[in-house]
Amino acid sequence: MADSRRRPHAALDIESRRPKAAKICRLLGMQRNGPPLRVLEVGCGSGIISQLIADWLGPQSQIHAVDVIDQRIENGSVHFQKVDGTSLPFDDDTFDYVISNHVIEHVGDHSAQSEHVKELRRVLSPTGTGYLAVPSRWQIIEPHYRLVFLSWLPQSLRTPYLQLSGRGNHYDCLPLSMHQVEEFLAKNDLKFGNQFSMAINSLIQTESNRSLLPKLVSLLPKTALHPLRVLSPTHIYLFGKSPQWSQNA
Repeated sequence: MADSRRRPHAALDIESRRPKAAKICRLLGMQRNGPPLRVLEVGCGSGIISQLIADWLGPQSQIHAVDVIDQRIENGSVHFQKVDGTSLPFDDDTFDYVISNHVIEHVGDHSAQSEHVKELRRVLSPTGTGYLAVPSRWQIIEPHYRLVFLSWLPQSLRTPYLQLSGRGNHYDCLPLSMHQVEEFLAKNDLKFGNQFSMAINSLIQTESNRSLLPKLVSLLPKTALHPLRVLSPTHIYLFGKSPQWSQNA
């Protein structure tokens, strides 16, 4: 069951979602108006990313989206279903692509997070690719409540700190470290690759307001970028059941 104290955190600004959707399509290698695909976005929020992906892939593909509440402001050609908790209402091996974009930190405790990954694996086809993005626990400013060092604290101190700040009554997120994300993926028998360097390059190609830092970072060789992935504010992984994702990108 979903925790009733959990707040909706969906981003409702269409323009801010466009580069996110473009980055996901680019990282997944989705071809515009290419062959028919079956795609699932888990935790679709506003529905904007799902619809942008549907527009990119064209009417020959089937795009499905699920969430525990319906906050959609875009609901054109996407097949939407409400779900309860982490269980997904689909058969095993159904989808070519499964997307979990800044969702796992909202599903509950570590047990629920592991179940979330388990369900992503179950519905992914044997040759399919999954996309998992999660904000790092070690971001200096926690992105949901904009409080310094909020997610650095022990869990028992996060809600009191949030209450003291006047920004909420219950801290309803559980961001993960890079190592925790990889533990969940490995525990569920998934092959995976950290996409830090590819995400940097994609950010430069898709963001309209291009900052200097990503440009400078992109000039570094991949061997130099690899150790820096632990510092990324968002951990992005591609994963699957086949060995192709066994190497970090």
